[in-house]
Amino acid sequence: MILTNINHDCGYHTQKIATMFFPLERISDSGVSDINVITEKKDSIITVSARVYSKERTLSAVSDDDTAHDLSVLMFRVLSDLTGFEPPWGILYGVRPARLMHATVQKLGIDGARRKFDFDLVKPQKTELALEVMQRENKIIELSKDNSFSLYVSIPFCPTRCSYCSFVSHSIANAGEYIAPYVDLLCRELEETAKVAKDLSLRLETIYFGGGTPTTLSAEQLAKIMQTISDNFDLSTLREYTVEAGRPDTVTPEKLQTVRSLGADRVSINPQTFSDEVRAKVGRRHTTEQTLSAFDMARGAGFDNINMDFIAGLDGETLQSFQSGIDRAVALGADSVTVHNLALKSAAYLVTENEYFDLTAKNTASAMVDYAYKALCKNGYAPYYMYRQSKSLGNLENVGYAKDGKECLYNIYMMDETHTVLAAGAGAVTKLRGASYNNIERVYNFKYPYEYIQRFDQVILRKQKVYDFYSHIK
Repeated sequence: MILTNINHDCGYHTQKIATMFFPLERISDSGVSDINVITEKKDSIITVSARVYSKERTLSAVSDDDTAHDLSVLMFRVLSDLTGFEPPWGILYGVRPARLMHATVQKLGIDGARRKFDFDLVKPQKTELALEVMQRENKIIELSKDNSFSLYVSIPFCPTRCSYCSFVSHSIANAGEYIAPYVDLLCRELEETAKVAKDLSLRLETIYFGGGTPTTLSAEQLAKIMQTISDNFDLSTLREYTVEAGRPDTVTPEKLQTVRSLGADRVSINPQTFSDEVRAKVGRRHTTEQTLSAFDMARGAGFDNINMDFIAGLDGETLQSFQSGIDRAVALGADSVTVHNLALKSAAYLVTENEYFDLTAKNTASAMVDYAYKALCKNGYAPYYMYRQSKSLGNLENVGYAKDGKECLYNIYMMDETHTVLAAGAGAVTKLRGASYNNIERVYNFKYPYEYIQRFDQVILRKQKVYDFYSHIK
């Protein structure tokens, strides 16, 4: 699409609004396209003119103070009219709506925050969701201390790569040769990370094994990594220890018993959908029976905190099959359920090979998300954390629901940027937080396992950045 901005400096904002409506379009300021938008300010008058294929619309308004906000609203109204679609979060495009709500409530109070979100064209049900999540997040955020941190361990391997995936994940068919040396070096990095935490007197709150699929590793490899953590970190203040077992086809009783015996108290077993047909369509090669078996194995291993993930909007998923999946998770007694909204990114081939991002799909995804909220809340779950992605089906949100006391603390700490996250492994990002949200620095590990292995000395050298950060904030 062509987006032209005239006589104002609000191009960042107008581009964000354009992406809400046309997430798969490449935005340019020149050329030829079937989608053209012109935004202009002349004296105190702002104007948005748009042509979407054969439809055209122009609106003007007076803007004396906040041009960025007023142009965003005007552009939102024009594109809503042309496309027949009103993104439920209005002109808000931030990743963390609950944190925005928290800041707004602190400034304006709850009623004032509601009015502000309404001013930003947010649908009332989304405003209330943000308030509910904020209130639950705040209780957990208060548990964190000034010197708290979480540990993230990256296992970037999977049995196969799902078509919707844009994470740093590698199938064992293509990267299996790297697993053994990767595990050895990861343990060395964890030893160095523990030394940093000890030297800085940091307090460990949560551990999270993600990826990838950590249970792609053997029981022996998982034991080696977890024993390294036990031997080197002070676990006396640990509140939560999660190991993702996301692919049920990687789960065995031996692996679950191993991770449980070495301290993990929470696992995530992720069907994404209970439709075998849909799952096969997106390249997720496991069956419903394997999911049910993995869940039973986790209970048998002693886990009383099991999460299940679902994705709203998968290709081929109907509203009825999605509803059935949520109902099944409730019937199983999952302790938490996370509902993701399908995000289409350049790294996931669905973007280029299967573009089905039309109004029907958006409306269906919205109905799925709404059903999940109602069904889960009715059955004793509550929304406790939330985030959004810019290129998502229907511009919706990802929400974690949990029974009381079963919330994933790491998810909240990571998404809210509550405290430092020290991360180890390929693709891992250490996030250092000082006294405020404005004082955050990131230290990146190499993205791919072969890079991580070949340049491991540099991975260790970068630990110095953690010392440097804390020396400047004290």
